[in-house]
Amino acid sequence: MNWDIVKGKWAQLTGDVKAKWGELTDDDLTQINGEREKLAGKIQERYGIAKDEAEKQIDAYLKDK
Repeated sequence: MNWDIVKGKWAQLTGDVKAKWGELTDDDLTQINGEREKLAGKIQERYGIAKDEAEKQIDAYLKDK
């Protein structure tokens, strides 16, 4: 799945995203609103990881979809 599809289906995917990254709040998901950069930033913030690691996790998530 590419990011354009994720962005278009963000409302449907928020539960799945929250299951993957459980430390993200509902407010975080609302703020992210399907934006990949915002998702990476929130993952970095909540999990204390580097940007490249957050990007790798997002890429892995997309491959599974």
